[in-house]
Amino acid sequence: MSEDKESNIEEPFATEEFNEELKNAPLDQETKENIKRLDEGIMNLKKENSELKDKWQRALADYQNLERRTQVEISQRVSSKTNVLLLNFINIYEDFIRAVDVLSKDNVDTNGLQAIIKNMESLLHENNIKPIDAVGEIFDPQIHEAVSMIVDETLDEGTITQEVSKGYISGKAILKPSKVIVSKK
Repeated sequence: MSEDKESNIEEPFATEEFNEELKNAPLDQETKENIKRLDEGIMNLKKENSELKDKWQRALADYQNLERRTQVEISQRVSSKTNVLLLNFINIYEDFIRAVDVLSKDNVDTNGLQAIIKNMESLLHENNIKPIDAVGEIFDPQIHEAVSMIVDETLDEGTITQEVSKGYISGKAILKPSKVIVSKK
């Protein structure tokens, strides 16, 4: 008896040695035909097993691909929603900064507001949100939004001279571009 490596099914009739023995054995024709039908049945089952195994492997690969795509989509949606929330938070943070500036000009005590701003800055830092440094940099349309141009012969073309509104970045995502004034010659 031999063992098939693919399916681990013992095949007493499928070996050449056994078939040769059967040819030489004094068996009647009906027994030989039954043995031949059994051999054919075994071969058909092996073929069907191989086809089913192939289909199963393809289905498993499809499932794994779907699972990966789903994880990526979920991650992207969470990141997108988080960035929208953080952008809204940044707008409130900037409102607090403007309030402190206005109240400081009127000599109002802003210690409480400044403590809140520090807490907000701590939250931004914990979430890896950083302000975009713009002044003195070369204009980059990916992270800057030009709101005006100013003629300045002393600066290189496209140098940012003033920041109108701070921009913020989270990892590689731009939450809010910096609104800037750019030099031209």
